[in-house]
This record gives sequence, C-alpha cells and structure tokens, in this order.
Amino acid sequence: MDNQYNNNGFINTNATQYNTNQNNFKKTKPPKEKKPKTGPGFGKTVALPFVSGIVGATLVLGICFSVPTIKNNIIGQTNTYTKDNNSNINYNNVNLDLVSLSNISDTGVAVAQKVLPSIVGISVEYSVNSLFSRNPSTATAEGSGVIISSDGYILTNNHVIDTSTSSSSSSSYYEVNKASKINVYLYNDETPYEAEIVGTDEQTDLAVIKIDKTDLTAAELGDSDTVQVGEWCMSVGNPLGMKSTVCQGSISALNRQITDSEGKTYTVLQTDAAINEGNSGGALVNSKGQVIGINTLKASGEGVEGLGFAIPINSTKDIYSDLIQYNKVKRPYIGITGSDITEDTIKSNPTFDLKVGAYVRSVDDYSPAEKAGIKVGDIIIEADGQKIENMDDLNEIKNTHQIGDKMTLKIYRDGRESTVELTLAEQP
Repeated sequence: MDNQYNNNGFINTNATQYNTNQNNFKKTKPPKEKKPKTGPGFGKTVALPFVSGIVGATLVLGICFSVPTIKNNIIGQTNTYTKDNNSNINYNNVNLDLVSLSNISDTGVAVAQKVLPSIVGISVEYSVNSLFSRNPSTATAEGSGVIISSDGYILTNNHVIDTSTSSSSSSSYYEVNKASKINVYLYNDETPYEAEIVGTDEQTDLAVIKIDKTDLTAAELGDSDTVQVGEWCMSVGNPLGMKSTVCQGSISALNRQITDSEGKTYTVLQTDAAINEGNSGGALVNSKGQVIGINTLKASGEGVEGLGFAIPINSTKDIYSDLIQYNKVKRPYIGITGSDITEDTIKSNPTFDLKVGAYVRSVDDYSPAEKAGIKVGDIIIEADGQKIENMDDLNEIKNTHQIGDKMTLKIYRDGRESTVELTLAEQP
C-alpha cells in the first residue's frame, strides 16, 4: 500500500483507513463516488427539515423532563406532604428545592409589622430593705408583655412583676419586696403608662396587669396545639431594655418538661429564637403573626446557645381569664401535702410496709381529704382508676377536674387497699 503525504505532513491512505479511537482499529470503506445533483426535491427541502425539527424538539423536552429542577420550572411542583395510616409523614412529595430568601425576609417583615404594636416594654421598680441601711433603696428590672385586650389588659410573667417570689432575689443581707411601681411602654411611644396588678399566679408564672388606655392593638392568639417542630417563629420583646426587638428562629421541640431554679416544672415550647433577659413575658409568634407562646425561660451557661422556652398560649387562656375575673386562679383542692414513694424508697426502707404512690404527710382541717377520711400515713396509689406513682401524677389528674367535681382515690393503709370518694373544693 502506497502512503502519500499531503502538504501539511499528514498521511493520506487511498485504500484502507484506520480509526485509532480507544485503541480499536476498524476498517472503513472509501467513500462512494457521488452522482451529479439534478436539483433539490420536496423531501429534502421541506419534509426532511420539518421531521428533523420535531425529532429535535422531542429530544430536548425529554432531556429537560428527566432533570427534576428543569421539570419543576416547566410544570411546577406541589409543596404538600401526605400521612400514612400510622400518622407518619411521607416526605416523597415534599418540595426540597431551595426556598427564596426574599420570601423568608418578606414574611419576617410582615410578621414584625403586625405584632410589634401588641408588644409592650415593662419597667418595674422594687423596694429593697438592707441590713446595711436604715432606709430602703430602689431596684429596677425590665420585662415584656402582650396586649390581650384593646382596653389595656396585658399578659406577662409573674416573675417580671413579682421578683419577691424568687428566692434568688433575697439573701440574708437584703430583701426585695413586691413591685412598688410598674411602667408600661407602648410601641413607638416613649410615654410611661403606670400599670396596676390585676392578678398573679406563681404556679404557672403568669400575671395580668392593666393600664388606663383604650384603642390598643390586641395581639391575635394562635393555636399552640397545632405547632410543629421546625416551624418558623419569631420572639418579640424587650431584651436588656432594648424595646421592640425581634429575633427569628424555629420551633425546636414540643412539650418539653423544664424545671426552673425554684423547682417548678413547666411544659413548654422550645425554640432557638433568641430569648434574653427582658424577653420574659414577651411573645413567641408564628408566620401568621399569631402569638403561640409567652417567652419565659432560657438555658444559660458555658457552651449553651439557642435554648429558649415559652409557655404555650393555649395553656394560658384559662389562667388569665381567671386572673381578670377573680384576681386569682381558681383551682380544685384536695387538702393534703405529700411526698413520692418510689421503688428506691421501698428498697431503702425494707422494714416498712410501703407501695409506690403519693404518701400523705399532712391533711388540712376541714378539707375534702379530711372529710373523705384520708389520714396521715396513707399512700394514694390510684386516682380515678389511673395509677399514681408520685404527687405530680395526682395533681395532674386533679387539675383535669372542676371545683365541685367528685374524685375517686384508692389508698393503701396498714396492708390493705380501700377506695374513698371526695368532692373537690376551691383551693384557699
């Protein structure tokens, strides 16, 4: 076979050509001699381009629909999810594409504009008695509140306006008395409005105060029972005296059992929206600008960040209604004090005849418990057919009743079980 070189130095092969792609050698036939053209026909000038266009368009659409993001941009995608029979969320239909930050920003702006007029700053003055001075001095504290009616009723935390209930507020050297003066500051208004205490409830750490002003913007209350983990939220309040501060975050957990420094246990919403000193009594709101919680607690310490807690708004409604109507919370009352008998208690006291339950340490005179024949030393092991393992269990069942309701208790005494019925009275 003769090899001929062209002017550029490349080898031309007149007979057999070699394809060296991927080290595979294939023979190819020389091109056939073409006949002279006699003129364009209909198939080449019209039909062939038309069919090629259709085929090309089909290929392009096929490729586009095989790419999820392009498909979603063409036909859209439903942002919904489904639940199976076990109430487990099926995330197969959830839109996991990136969300526009401008939409999140617009939501925050809209929520802030809606809720800020309903949040107040609270400044409290206290009288402090000291062993080092004959004359009492004055201390101040800051907090927040939520307007719940247009005629001046404001919901806040009890510890904001009644620091004397906190053991950390007093020592052997000084004593902090109840608030001597409470000033409320409205949104975009530097005028101090003096408030009066309507009612306080130490057990739930809630309080209601009132200012003499009408036409206020009452907050819209949401449904805290429908809140979901991961839901967007915003805390609004008066941290460190900086009025009308908003912080965005999400709902971190539901139904957290938190015990404060005073030993009180609360069931709360957990959030990573910033809650600092002065936020107490302020609002935790959802993306609709509805109040879903009252900011109350935060976790602090080295290495702790983003752990704030709010009382669910649904659990506050009966409380503040009673505070407004009666200046106190009306609760059902059994009339005993007690302590917990656990398995460990029984093991450590093998000589005593004990059972797991609520041990009765004292019985109040003329109380429902005394009238029902309950005595010191009894162990309450059931209430309304439900097992009792501690005093919290007993109080939880009791609090589901109204004043005047009957309650059935099973007690263990001297090795025997018996059932008593009592009528709940109003807690004195």
